[in-house]
Amino acid sequence: MKSSVIFGGVLMFVVAGLTTAAGQSTVQQKYPLNEVRLLESPFLQAETADLKYMMQLDPDRLLAPYLREAGLPAKAESYGNWESMGLDGHTAGHYLTALAQMYASLGDKECKERLDYMISELARCQEHAKNGYIGGVPGGQKMWALVKTGDFSLFYKKWVPWYNLHKLFAGLRDAYEIGNNQQAKTVLIKLSDWAVDLLSGLSDMQMQKMLQTEYGGMNAVFADVYSITRNPVYLKMAKRFSQKDFIHALADKEDKLTGLHANTQIPKIIGFERIANQSLKDSIYGEAASFFWNTVVTHRTVSFGGNSVKEHFNPIDDFSSMIESVQGPETCNSYNMLKLTEDLFLSSPNGRYMDYYEKTMYNHILSTIRRSKGGFVYFTPVRPREYRVYSVADNDFWCCVGTGMENHGKYGEMIYTHQGKNLYLNLFVASELNWKEQGIRLTQQNRFPYDANTSVDINLKENKEFTFYIRRPQWLKGPLVIKINGKPVAAVVNKAGYAPVHRIWHDKDHIEIALPMKDRMIPLPDNSGWVSFEHGPVILGAVTDTTDIVKPKGDGGRFDHIAPGPLYDLAETPILKIDSTSNKKLKLIPVNGKPMTFNVPPLVYPAGYTGSRHLKLVPFFDIHDSRYMIYWPVAQVGAVKEREQALAEQDREVMRMSLTTIDQVTPGEQQPEIDHTIQSENSVTGVFKNRHWRSAENGYFAYNLKIDSSARYLRVAYFGKSGLRGLRIYINNKQLPELSSKTVKEGVFYSLDYPVDPEFRKLSSVNVKFADAEGQGTGRIFDVRVLK
Repeated sequence: MKSSVIFGGVLMFVVAGLTTAAGQSTVQQKYPLNEVRLLESPFLQAETADLKYMMQLDPDRLLAPYLREAGLPAKAESYGNWESMGLDGHTAGHYLTALAQMYASLGDKECKERLDYMISELARCQEHAKNGYIGGVPGGQKMWALVKTGDFSLFYKKWVPWYNLHKLFAGLRDAYEIGNNQQAKTVLIKLSDWAVDLLSGLSDMQMQKMLQTEYGGMNAVFADVYSITRNPVYLKMAKRFSQKDFIHALADKEDKLTGLHANTQIPKIIGFERIANQSLKDSIYGEAASFFWNTVVTHRTVSFGGNSVKEHFNPIDDFSSMIESVQGPETCNSYNMLKLTEDLFLSSPNGRYMDYYEKTMYNHILSTIRRSKGGFVYFTPVRPREYRVYSVADNDFWCCVGTGMENHGKYGEMIYTHQGKNLYLNLFVASELNWKEQGIRLTQQNRFPYDANTSVDINLKENKEFTFYIRRPQWLKGPLVIKINGKPVAAVVNKAGYAPVHRIWHDKDHIEIALPMKDRMIPLPDNSGWVSFEHGPVILGAVTDTTDIVKPKGDGGRFDHIAPGPLYDLAETPILKIDSTSNKKLKLIPVNGKPMTFNVPPLVYPAGYTGSRHLKLVPFFDIHDSRYMIYWPVAQVGAVKEREQALAEQDREVMRMSLTTIDQVTPGEQQPEIDHTIQSENSVTGVFKNRHWRSAENGYFAYNLKIDSSARYLRVAYFGKSGLRGLRIYINNKQLPELSSKTVKEGVFYSLDYPVDPEFRKLSSVNVKFADAEGQGTGRIFDVRVLK
């Protein structure tokens, strides 16, 4: 049967009662972060930059929403940006986790002092509220009181309340388990009891309706609270916080993810896996989690480990939107995919999980922090010659800032794991492991990936017999070569992708592992003629230029996480010439005197290309503050002109609209709608022909859109007769001309342009409302934009 334990202050999910023939437990466990220290490497540099960023934040400003909602005077002004736009308080939860991790990873005393102070203040808020609740959701007490009665009218008008509260639940859990703050456990259990009481009167149908709004990983944290307390009430609540239809579809191996908001799904899948690790009878949850991981990693993940476009899963057979958009994979997605990967690996150790984990850790997570200047990235565009925007402390409080503070304080989590007294080497990151329970100290030294090897020194208080499992990565060139004290040893790799080395180990034993790396071209998952270069586990990119980089840093604006600079035409993108043998014989040519720097294989530069014609491939995690190439269009020798024409055709409408659009929102896409302050009543959303839509029946929906003196039209996209029903459109409550039957185009998507009155051009924003005036419904609206 399955169970969970607290080991060294860290929650571990384990499979109890399984043993090998030799009597060794098959349980996999992580080491507590305080037993692993990073040595000099890009990861230590990222950890240091992260800590410096965190220390610039004021705990009292992060706590201000909680004191306000508890009816207590705040000690400082709330932060702005997302912290004052309805998601008030979400950053504090992430901050608790990040402080606990940094305290454990670095032993930083100020992190511990801040952590303990924040927990004491949250406990004070909880005591004053008297019902166990604490939260920063504006007007939360009134809203939750209505939810308890089954009235969701206020709930739907707030910005994802359970998602917000989940960050606090998780932060309290980590403050206790990682940061060793006992008061956090008390606060967490009281908050959990409040939620149990709040939802006790809701039917399953009401719960499932409520869960249509993003709720983070509430099922996961309740599974964790069950692990801490062993009270079955919390496991029951974890299951109530899980969407039943989603579980069954995934368990039946149905991929219905296209069009869904990606990071709404991943945290709930983590919850599925954690529920599965509590009880054998709930194996359907584990089956759902396993299938989700497989389909996302195999079919929906690009070379650097990320997924999604504009935060939504794109069709698995069409990644054109990935190439066209500046809103590429979101960092939060990869943060949560790594959490899921950890849990799956601990349940069923296999090198394929670590292959994905390593790829994503090096190429997405590590690349999203400027190690020299600090700042976190939200979107990583795949579009050629795009750039990324970095957050600024005190200004920007995006979700990817919260997860960003966590990302770089926990690199030590999966470098090593253990199974009973046997040890696993999963990642080749310079580090020290002090396994206090067994009296074993390991020192892994390397300059990997700049040098293709690593070594491990073992220090023991006494000789010990155990098996050291060494991972054979999928990118390794040739067999796994291991030497102990200078002598080669047999390295027979098992089905899980690890070479077990069993022996009696002695103090000062020295292990050398050769890590020669393959060069590969990695295509987009839809095989649409785009590739990236991989050297070993490292994705290589090229710096193209630093022109037209507009607002590379956030300054608190609502859209500052999206690069606003002009797009560069795909038709001007350098094209890679290949033939049928290019990947098999690919061997990147190093640049002398520059580690991990390579010459780009033969390129064709279009006439309009304005970047450097001396491009070099370098680790993508080293590219910052510039435009870059990470995916390259390919053309067979002799077909370059045709490829240039295809690129121009693909991008023509995208480029035209980028030059004429002042603001745009896609109805039905979660984050863009939130960004534009959606207001709605009796409104529904869906996906048709891979396009999102929203409609209303006996109701309305509205957005706040930017406008300026150059505005001339409001463009609205429809499909067929769906736009001819009871629709009325208003700008600032002034009705626009109605549709007529002559404007309708049957069976196709089409757009209509409505003139913008000169009076509105003097404003900086307008409210655009779509209302059902005749009880027939508005019809489906697919796109709304203000045009010059």
